[in-house]
Amino acid sequence: MNPNMYGPPPTQFQPQQQPQYAAAPPPVGAGGAPAGWPPQQQQQPQQQQQPQYGAPPPSSAPQTYLNGNYQQQLATSMGGLNVGGGGVPAPPLKAAQQQAPPAGQGAQPPPPTGFNQFNSNASLPPTNNNNAFAAPPPASGGGAGYANGPTTGAPPPGTNTPQSVASGINQMSLNSGHLSGLPHMPPPKSATPQSAGGAAPPPSLGAPGAQPAGGPFGASTSRPGQPLLPPGAGAPPTYTQAGLPPQSQTGLPPMQQAGLPQQSGLPPMQQPGLPPQSQAGLPPPLQQPGLPPQPQPGASFGTPQQQQPGTSFGTPQQQPGAPQPGGFPGSYPGGPPPLPGQQSAVPPQFGAPQTGGYPGQQQSGYPPQPGQQAAAPGYPPQPGYPTQPGQQPGALGYPPQPGQQSMPGYPPQPGQQPGAPGYPPQPGGYPGQPGQQQRPGFNQPPMPGAGNMYQQAPQQRRLDPDQMPNPIQVMIENQRLAGGPFVTNQPGLLPPLVTTKFVVHDQGNSSPRYLRSSLYCIPNTGDILKTTALPLTLNISPLARIAKGELEPPIVNFGDMGPIRCNRCKAYMSPNMQFVDAGRRFQCLMCKVSSEVHPDYYQHLDHTGQRVDKHERPELLLGTYEFLATKDYCRNNVQPEVPAFIFIIDVSYNTVKSGLVHLLCAQIKNILKHLPVDQGQDKSKVRVGFITYNSTVHFYNIKSNLAQPQMMVVGDVQEMFMPLLDGFLCHPEESAAVIDALMEEIPRMFADTKETETILYPAIQAGLEALKASNAAGKLLVFNSTLPIAEAPGKLKNRDDRKLLGTDKEKTVLTPQTTAYNTLGQECVQQGCSVDLFVFNNAYIDIATIGQVARLTGGEVYKYTYFQADVDGQRLIEDIIKNVSRPIAFDAVMRVRTSAGIRPTEFFGHFYMSNTTDVELASIDATKSVSIEIKHDDKLPPEENVYVQVALLYTSCSGQRRLRVLNLALRVTTTIADVFKSCDLDAIMLFFAKQACFKLMEHTPKQVKDNLIHRSAQILACYRKHCTSPTSAGQLILPECLKLLPLYASCLLKNDAISGGSDMTLDDRSFVIQFVLSMDLNMSVNYLYPRFIPIHNVSAEETELPTPVRCTHEKITEDGAYILENGVHLFIWLGQSLSQNFVQSVFGVQGLQQLALERFNITAETPLARRITDILEQIMQERSRYMRITWLRQNDKLESVFRHFLIEDRGTDGSASYVDFLCHMHKEIKDLLS
Repeated sequence: MNPNMYGPPPTQFQPQQQPQYAAAPPPVGAGGAPAGWPPQQQQQPQQQQQPQYGAPPPSSAPQTYLNGNYQQQLATSMGGLNVGGGGVPAPPLKAAQQQAPPAGQGAQPPPPTGFNQFNSNASLPPTNNNNAFAAPPPASGGGAGYANGPTTGAPPPGTNTPQSVASGINQMSLNSGHLSGLPHMPPPKSATPQSAGGAAPPPSLGAPGAQPAGGPFGASTSRPGQPLLPPGAGAPPTYTQAGLPPQSQTGLPPMQQAGLPQQSGLPPMQQPGLPPQSQAGLPPPLQQPGLPPQPQPGASFGTPQQQQPGTSFGTPQQQPGAPQPGGFPGSYPGGPPPLPGQQSAVPPQFGAPQTGGYPGQQQSGYPPQPGQQAAAPGYPPQPGYPTQPGQQPGALGYPPQPGQQSMPGYPPQPGQQPGAPGYPPQPGGYPGQPGQQQRPGFNQPPMPGAGNMYQQAPQQRRLDPDQMPNPIQVMIENQRLAGGPFVTNQPGLLPPLVTTKFVVHDQGNSSPRYLRSSLYCIPNTGDILKTTALPLTLNISPLARIAKGELEPPIVNFGDMGPIRCNRCKAYMSPNMQFVDAGRRFQCLMCKVSSEVHPDYYQHLDHTGQRVDKHERPELLLGTYEFLATKDYCRNNVQPEVPAFIFIIDVSYNTVKSGLVHLLCAQIKNILKHLPVDQGQDKSKVRVGFITYNSTVHFYNIKSNLAQPQMMVVGDVQEMFMPLLDGFLCHPEESAAVIDALMEEIPRMFADTKETETILYPAIQAGLEALKASNAAGKLLVFNSTLPIAEAPGKLKNRDDRKLLGTDKEKTVLTPQTTAYNTLGQECVQQGCSVDLFVFNNAYIDIATIGQVARLTGGEVYKYTYFQADVDGQRLIEDIIKNVSRPIAFDAVMRVRTSAGIRPTEFFGHFYMSNTTDVELASIDATKSVSIEIKHDDKLPPEENVYVQVALLYTSCSGQRRLRVLNLALRVTTTIADVFKSCDLDAIMLFFAKQACFKLMEHTPKQVKDNLIHRSAQILACYRKHCTSPTSAGQLILPECLKLLPLYASCLLKNDAISGGSDMTLDDRSFVIQFVLSMDLNMSVNYLYPRFIPIHNVSAEETELPTPVRCTHEKITEDGAYILENGVHLFIWLGQSLSQNFVQSVFGVQGLQQLALERFNITAETPLARRITDILEQIMQERSRYMRITWLRQNDKLESVFRHFLIEDRGTDGSASYVDFLCHMHKEIKDLLS
């Protein structure tokens, strides 16, 4: 997967004990929250005591981050088994016992700084988790952990019976148990052939070379009394127990075992990427004397599985010897006949000579690969064959062909007991093994005739990473299955992925664009939710843009009557209200209380109990609609003024010299053409005003009847006031001439300025005072270039120390150095004044502190370091236009109401909260979202739905006061399996990301990261424990909805917001943390997992974006050109062997070396050049920011930055690759299960 992979294991990743908080837990405020952390972080009373934040998971094994080449084999699994009689559960694994690795296996060095050094974000103290980041509060113990779920994966009593999962839920599985040659892995062990009828041969005790198997990652699977293996020995664990039938009865196809009915219609299947069972001539697998083998149903890696309908990985591979539908022996249903050289599906006779085509383990029809002799790379050497150079004996991980003969070195059949008492461990496994880390089969040609099917020739392929779950495949599949119309007429419908193109037909539930839940089927008790460790969260983006073909929410006007509401809980009228008493009363489904219907709203009911006028009333039919608010919903009971945008421009030496002032003044006219237009109106009513500042503040009168604009200077920055009342805010069309004159005047006035010490706080205060004076809400666009060090309120000192990033002290520089900007932000919220900061810094500017104004007011920060107008000018102007033109709500308050039994507890995003329920947003626009965690405070009746209603009261951009109401109905369940079938992983990951950015303000980066890893492992361990059939612990089983969880968790851990170290600046780090806190789901998906688009093979005629590929260097070819973008950065990488035609037609030069890439733009006029330009424009349009394009050639200096974003590879800082992280997760899960 990545360049460092084919060598000895680097030292970055070794066991690290997770620290616990030392000393006594911190002071705890009301409700169990640590002092200084807001009240809504309280834990629910009925939750069990939480383990400490960052405390080690309950396991005696140290946490090892794995490195090196585990050939992961991921495959489809069997879900859908009803676990019935006949199966005794296997004994739990013993906790792993660490042993010193044998020589040559890589000793374990001290803990690295690598993976776990996450960096962090600013800290929060008083009243509420969003309000004032101040000095970090004391680290919290017990109750302060992340709220959901015991860190031990133990379920509540009575839940250990596996629940039967209906066949709709797919799983995917992986076995890391048989990857040898690593310090924590048992070495492979040969498995055995089956006798003719498919029955397991009797155990041969004392077979030479036999050894007990250790579980993968050194967790011993042996019974008490068995000797432990050195790390590096053995095969994936499987168990046997007395009293269970042997693995396959004579005459039955494998996997159809006594006591377990074969799943009807599902062909038995060998996992893709999974080893077959046995090879003639090898000793049979060891079993406990006298114990028959135990059946191991369930999805796995390393045991033959049955295909589950609809599983998404690869093609079903059959188990050797199974009768197969499909006509050809060895074929899967509907599949092609066996490929040349494949054997038909007859198991070899035990001890019989190898059937045709296997001379020395090579299939007929395959010439030996380079460097390969008779023994195929990756198989244990046959007696008498020397180990090949570069061959890793015993590395398993070659998928057998359907119906092909089994080979040695593969894990035993389900039910075999690897290892019996009395076998001494074999040091180091096979000869030639120690220290070898190569991936056998790397770069060998694929098997002839295989096409693109996942049937690989056993000798040629190492594990295909494409077999592991990846987002590209998941997105394509979801587009195929869920694209098109999405009708919201049922509770608990799982919506299409964020990336899928779909059209919402609103029929009673809000569009997932506005409101997305992490779970669409909620457990009926908090205990079950805690057991699953899944977060129950809502991601709310109330002003999200709609797709083509969808309708804007209709506006309902009830006149003076005002919106109809429940008398008790104040929920608004919705499709979820039930009319009773012949239509004279309605029952609220939130609080179950019935209220009188206002006489003007009365209507008769039809025979079904529905109102006769239901189809004429949006509030009885749709999930999303708006009410016009009466003056009772306005500040001071007065209808609001039209909102305003105020441009506040720094005119100090830096901004004049960089060309910023000239550029802004030249472009203002263009920018003002894009002001937002309200629904149902043809032009914008928004007013504008202008302020400039350096060490003083200058206001401008732009009244339309003036011949020249007038400037007023406020020199007393200690006491800011508004010097003019009339003529500051004007309509840009009416005052167009005066604004033009002002824009010519400003660059002339400040052309020779020598001011370098600037202010900032008084300039923002000036904008706030201007809005107060005209009694309007609005937004300040502040253009600032330097740290405010002039004598004035809000003066800051330079505390730039990037060495602290990634250390436990980083929160001291990621939290604000003063609360002045927090207080200013709170004052702005009271007026409905939002602040967007455009920062043009050439040095440290302390975004952690000044950014608080933007965070609390629902604004955001834009950052242009080393700004040069000629290079970055277009990007800045595009950003401002995107900013001012998008749908926006001002002076908003949002409240989330839920049915009885659950309540919102934690809120994450850019807003302010003065109490525990109302989210105050000076503004919120289409690209921002707020994540809310919901907890149980009572049991939910499983037969009823749960209802959520989000109400946003706001002033529109034309000055109308409105209420936007979003409704969502969710199902309730008592079974864990149903919960796992209806998860929305994107919503879960965005919640984890926002939560982690908050937690960085008060915990160390390592604790935040460990918590994230542990939480992910708990989720998957719970699924494994409660929703799958009992199988060997060597298998990693992932639920279909969450199969990308390990990948996305690994992406989040590597993300700059969480992990940025001293290779980035403090401001960069604070910037990305704020970016994550405000981002919406559309943005988050590609921010976590960047889009990687090949452009060397596009055709000039197409118009769609090319299909992305997996984000790894393995997808790069030297003759390729690729775009890599994550919404913040956009790279275009050009391979050194890029075809001459492409270079000529796109760049208009003969060779890449002639390109000056620093300031490059495509200028050629060919169809191909236009196509590439269109692709770039299309990407920019989809994003909330206009990204700077970084061009680079292969082997340029910048390539290391580019590689940092190839998220599946090993990080440049030593963080784990996807493959390694998956193995680490597997180990964590096994630790939890054991």
